[in-house]
Amino acid sequence: MAKISGIQQRQITGPARVFDSEETCLAAILAGQIKAGDVVVIRYEGPKGGPGMREMLSPTSAIIGAGLGDKVGLITDGRFSGGTYGLVVGHVSPEAAVGGAIALVQEGDLITIDADRQLLHLHVSDDELARRRAQWQPPAPRYTRGVLAKYAKLVSGSHLGAVTDLNLL
Repeated sequence: MAKISGIQQRQITGPARVFDSEETCLAAILAGQIKAGDVVVIRYEGPKGGPGMREMLSPTSAIIGAGLGDKVGLITDGRFSGGTYGLVVGHVSPEAAVGGAIALVQEGDLITIDADRQLLHLHVSDDELARRRAQWQPPAPRYTRGVLAKYAKLVSGSHLGAVTDLNLL
């Protein structure tokens, strides 16, 4: 899902700036580590990874506050609110927590977001992605007990509605 209404820049190709949580991304933005032309990747925030498909309003607001709203892209397996602005792509599925392609992105990889062509492209060869996939290990769950652990274990991907009762549909 890409949110593109009102944006000035409709295409970007730039180096990936990869963060495994909303909090680490926000800290980097506030520290001035994100620059014009970067494509920010926030992963492990989807239905299973968050868990619960966390909203990325803080990082997107900080990007706007840094004057980078039309100068960077942002990709996440999390979600956005109605207040989000910029060249942003959310609900990426399969999410990082289950080994989706977003889990394989490395710092500095070139990524293109092109709203007009409806294109999201990671400029990495299929052989390199296969090598990365073979080495990828799922992260330890953020919760091992309680309702959030149960939710993370049962929830479907965002492309299926992020529901826990697919077998009942």
